Amino acid sequence: MILSKALKRALRNLSFSLLVLTLAITLLPASHAAPNTDLRAVRAQVEQLQEDAAEAGENAQAAKIQLAKLKKQLSSVQQQADVQRQSVESIKKSLAAIAIARYKSTGLGEGLELLFSSDPSLYLSAAGSLENVTRKQAIELRKFATAKQRLDATTLTVADKLTLVQAAEARYRAQAAQVEKKLAQAEKLLAKLEKQDRERLLKLQAMDEEERRKYSIEQAKLANAVSGRAGVALRFAVQQIGDSYVWGAAGPIRWDCSGLTMRSFQQAGVRLPHSSRAQYSYGRSITRSNLQPGDLVFFGSPISHVGIYIGKNKMVHAPRPGARVQIAEFGNYFGRKKYVGARRL
Repeated sequence: MILSKALKRALRNLSFSLLVLTLAITLLPASHAAPNTDLRAVRAQVEQLQEDAAEAGENAQAAKIQLAKLKKQLSSVQQQADVQRQSVESIKKSLAAIAIARYKSTGLGEGLELLFSSDPSLYLSAAGSLENVTRKQAIELRKFATAKQRLDATTLTVADKLTLVQAAEARYRAQAAQVEKKLAQAEKLLAKLEKQDRERLLKLQAMDEEERRKYSIEQAKLANAVSGRAGVALRFAVQQIGDSYVWGAAGPIRWDCSGLTMRSFQQAGVRLPHSSRAQYSYGRSITRSNLQPGDLVFFGSPISHVGIYIGKNKMVHAPRPGARVQIAEFGNYFGRKKYVGARRL
């Protein structure tokens, strides 16, 4: 079939228009190109940074506990040094008094005093008193030497403890700074997204959070059948489902992982420190096969996460920045953190 000249001309014009359009799209600046960011990859990076921040937060809590312990030891040693210093000063005064008494008693040489004494019996009596003074002086000198030696040793201990305190303070500040650094990196990553991508990502996160909240509330019913202080702790913990994670927080509406477990067991009359690593030394060790609801379960090496077992390989916990208190499943790992063990309080 032969095409008319007009149709051929129209086709040539259409081809030219398509070519121009293709070139125009190709040459458009990148900022005007359609968004092609892999939101799943960005979300994974953001969540990993948030988990890193949570881990640094628990490291900071562990350093804070150690710092408080060292400060207490330092205070005790400083008090001991003060008491010993007072003892040394007291013995010094006693020695000074003895020296003055000895000087007053021995103005002349002992031989000359006997020679010129009008009453030898009085001299001999005085000489006996002087001997007592000398003996007392010797005793006090030994006391002084011992007390001074103890004070010197304690002073060295104070210096050592002070060095440890300063190192613990530095570790705490470094870990706290690491939290802020990781969170800032996550924010920077989000800020690089196009507006529509950020909105999509936030919408996806909100949908997932809502699904997790519904699931957690349903699973929270497992706590109703638990008795004793484990039950008290569990029921308090599940009441916080939906609350925000904030590192270093221990309620009433914001929590980190060890802050949640600490307050939960506080309701049951059990005192725990605000640190997952420190909490691992409380109670008794429980094997994985003997886990019961209410047991604390720990993750990470070194330990940097804790939750309360609720049954069926699930725990209630405060996960990380950007997430909320929830019930989650775990196996030999929780995320990248290896399951370490459990403790029953």
